[in-house]
Amino acid sequence: MIRARAVIDRAAIAHNLMRVRAMAPHARVYAAVKADGYGHGATTVAHALAEADGFAVSSLDEALQLRWAGIDKPIAMLSQQLDATVCEQAGEYAFEPVIFHASQLDALEHYIGPALKVWVKIDSGMHRLGFAPAYLDEVQARLEALERVEIVGWLTHLACADEPSRPETPAQLAVFAEATANHRGLRSIANSAAVLAWPDAHADIVRPGIMLYGSSPMCDRDAASYDLKPAMHLSAPLIARNHIAAGETIGYGATWRTPEAMDIGVIGIGYGDGYPRHAPSGTPVLIDGVRVPLVGRVSMDMITVDLRNAPNAAVGDRATLWGGGLDVDEVARHADTIAYELFCRLTPRVRFEVV
Repeated sequence: MIRARAVIDRAAIAHNLMRVRAMAPHARVYAAVKADGYGHGATTVAHALAEADGFAVSSLDEALQLRWAGIDKPIAMLSQQLDATVCEQAGEYAFEPVIFHASQLDALEHYIGPALKVWVKIDSGMHRLGFAPAYLDEVQARLEALERVEIVGWLTHLACADEPSRPETPAQLAVFAEATANHRGLRSIANSAAVLAWPDAHADIVRPGIMLYGSSPMCDRDAASYDLKPAMHLSAPLIARNHIAAGETIGYGATWRTPEAMDIGVIGIGYGDGYPRHAPSGTPVLIDGVRVPLVGRVSMDMITVDLRNAPNAAVGDRATLWGGGLDVDEVARHADTIAYELFCRLTPRVRFEVV
């Protein structure tokens, strides 16, 4: 009997890439597969995204994993600090480091390997990584003085693209446009939210992430409204069905009490598998084709659910925690988090299968 199982649907991932292309038809696509492909398995995702123009990861280790798996497309490293060893491997494997701090420029001045393409990140208002626009001429001059380094383009990141009514995104786009007006090279701005809601941000290369995995980054629209398909179906078995008298408490801390005599189901998944411990009573679970609410606290190895709406659910049936008819974004809202975290926090106890 398999306990927690995550089935990864490669066809859904490929479909979601087609949706990106339909929404940003004039841009190339660097697919974000950092954090082990948002918890879906980086190499699995990258192979499913064989039609992408390139990939974006966080670090050298993530980039090497893709190369060693036979991925030969461009790979941008979004937040990798540089030293001599990193520069050497970036050149050897044709990675594209993103330059966002003066210390990286210092490291590049000693680089003597193969021709190395780099991106320059501009802080257009998020104030996390990137050079202030006032320093771009100096950054460009230092990079152009290096014989083995080429600027492939300029990028930035948007802080509030998931809320179309906010003023920050137009302000950031204006800052980026002015900062890069006199600089040659490609432009890259759009994350998933900007692909969906900000056509002016599509530029030359978009960098979608969460939408490739079938989740909506937008605060006011779900994934289905964009024709995005869930790439992960997380399930676990019903391991017990118990009839509990009225007025009894369920689980640790006795936080939930039965309002009447009723059946309580026990499902074999918990925070030891990555299911969010802070998910409250009422968080939906799908079993026997119907939605049932979580009740009581999440334990390390199990959760408990109210089975009054699922009279036919039997021990051994598999419950869906998200995907397969239950939107991960809805579960995330109940748990006061986002789908990104739910995907990324799954532990090695979960058995992954690829279809």
